[in-house]
Amino acid sequence: MSALGKLFRSTAFRLLLAYLFVFTVFAFFALGYVAWNARRVLDDQIVNIIEAEINGLSEQYRTGGLRRLVGTIEQRAAEPGASLYLVTTPAGERIVGNVAAIPAEVLQRPGQRETNYARAGDAEMPHRAIVRVFVLPGGFRLLVGRDVEERARLREVIRRAFGWSLLLVGVLGLLGGWFVTKRVLKRVDDMGETSRTIMAGDLSGRLRVGGAGDEFDRLAQNLNAMLERISELMAGMKEVSDNIAHDLKTPLTRLRNKADAALRSAKGMEELRAALEATIEESDNLIRVFNALLMIARLEAGNARETTGEFDAAEVARGVAELYEALAEEAGVALRAQIDQPLPVHGNRELLGQAVANLIDNALKYGAPAHPGMTATVEVTARRADGHVVIAVADRGPGIPESERGRVTERFVRLESARSRPGFGLGLSLVSAVARLHGGVLKLEDNAPGLRAVLQLPLAPAAQGQAAEHVAKRAAPPFVPVEARRAV
Repeated sequence: MSALGKLFRSTAFRLLLAYLFVFTVFAFFALGYVAWNARRVLDDQIVNIIEAEINGLSEQYRTGGLRRLVGTIEQRAAEPGASLYLVTTPAGERIVGNVAAIPAEVLQRPGQRETNYARAGDAEMPHRAIVRVFVLPGGFRLLVGRDVEERARLREVIRRAFGWSLLLVGVLGLLGGWFVTKRVLKRVDDMGETSRTIMAGDLSGRLRVGGAGDEFDRLAQNLNAMLERISELMAGMKEVSDNIAHDLKTPLTRLRNKADAALRSAKGMEELRAALEATIEESDNLIRVFNALLMIARLEAGNARETTGEFDAAEVARGVAELYEALAEEAGVALRAQIDQPLPVHGNRELLGQAVANLIDNALKYGAPAHPGMTATVEVTARRADGHVVIAVADRGPGIPESERGRVTERFVRLESARSRPGFGLGLSLVSAVARLHGGVLKLEDNAPGLRAVLQLPLAPAAQGQAAEHVAKRAAPPFVPVEARRAV
């Protein structure tokens, strides 16, 4: 399709034609109203002049009779731009005046009307005038009028102005529309070209933002944000695929070797049973890994929002902490909880419990004191701060270097110091996904010594208007999946 064809078929050009039609109609009615109003004003002015002259001439007749009236009319008719005057006998015979001819029925009926007339010295009647016929005492008839040629000239001026206005509006509208439509088409073509580049597989392409702040810039910014998120998801998918290929290859190989060794070297039912139990345990670990991956994928896709509601995060944090008290005691770790009540949030209760459980589980596994003689301690706190719910889990372990804190929330990322412990590096990734689902954020801070993991979530919108006791009554006992007690 040619450039001109694209221009004519564009929505912007069609809108331009519609606006041009509307403006033309508006100009037509506006100029029409001006013309009608101007004519009415001129007619009123003419009528007032005629009325004033009728009154003056009739007064001349009353005071000086017909002779004085004739003299006055002759004097006025000789002046430039004079009105129309005619005095006739009761029988219609002309006595004096500058009107040569006028329809007989006009003189026969007193009153005001618009009619044709002929000037003195001109036998034809090509002129129009507004006249008034007044019957004087004695039956004489007095006609006074004004030519409406000025009204005709005004009408011609307005007609020409209307024509030029339409021409000007049309030309300027088409030129402006061509310029605007060309700009719009260029922006749309740029977007289309970038979209084709992205569809071809280059996810690094982004829409151009002109900087004008118009609707195209806002659309481009939103689409760029969407493309950025898609690029992140695709990169995450590729990373997950690579990590699955590398990190799960070892347990799958170990699982296969155990089964093969059992088939080759087992000498009795007891050895076969032990091999089967080890195989089942290894399979359970793999199932937990895949369940965690599926959960993270659901959270990042936002598929868990349909099960959200308002609940008390304090009850969830307290319930999870109580669940881990026995495990902490077995590990020789002092688990302390300082939790405000209530802490209303809007989200998924089970997922928040899973996230808190992962943080406490990590603290118990990696929170051994960095220096001998220090008491192994894990502190769980939950409180309000600046319109947010802040749930923190702090330990006294070696912590995480600041340069690695942004990386450990990625899937399958494990620090060298954690390689000797069970797990696959998905716990913090799951917690980060839960935080994003709830509109919050996961922060990893230095506990000097140790690590302080902070889960910051927004308070529920209804928390400002509801009584705290009402929120606490609505809270149900926390639900923590069995998988939460096992490291992923």
